[in-house]
Amino acid sequence: MPSSTISQFKTQLRRGGARPNLFEVDITSSTALNNIFWEGTDQDDFHFLCKATSMPTQTIGSVDVPFRGRILKVAGDRTFEPWSVTVINDEEFNVRSAFERWADAINNMESGEGSVSPNDYMGQGTIKQLGRTDIGTRDVGADAKAGGDGKGVLYSYKVQDIWPSEIGSIDLSYESSDAIEEFTVTFQVQYMQINPAAGSASGGGS
Repeated sequence: MPSSTISQFKTQLRRGGARPNLFEVDITSSTALNNIFWEGTDQDDFHFLCKATSMPTQTIGSVDVPFRGRILKVAGDRTFEPWSVTVINDEEFNVRSAFERWADAINNMESGEGSVSPNDYMGQGTIKQLGRTDIGTRDVGADAKAGGDGKGVLYSYKVQDIWPSEIGSIDLSYESSDAIEEFTVTFQVQYMQINPAAGSASGGGS
């Protein structure tokens, strides 16, 4: 086996490697709540103010089967961990109030009433890994093939049937100067779809 060299490593690092600061997130609530969720709020607000997120964690459980003093580990069920986004808070509280309206439609703060059918309150989110090629000219709305059409989109995850289980606090302090408020929203995830960009060698599935 030939020894590895820095030149060989450079060859394998195709396109320079994916960058964690090049991403975009879209979130849509259910059709029933969409007008309530984005009332007075432009989707572009969230595009620009979503500061951080993560590609969702996937876990396949393990089932222990004892056999003569040993444990055989066989594959169990697939589960999906909660997914979070961190948002910069604007002075009009546009994005935060959108998530608060969504949560309020699920369970009203005062009366406790809300949507009971999952179809009425679950939505979806898309996390797009962007590349540096044509990123400045790509069409934000080009999503006809689940994130693979827009220029500069390398890979995308679509988290399905999500709903906000936690809208995080915003810390306030006299000692916080030269800082902008931010908060985290955590969603429960039922399943997800993986969408490689056109021409990618990676497979996708749900």
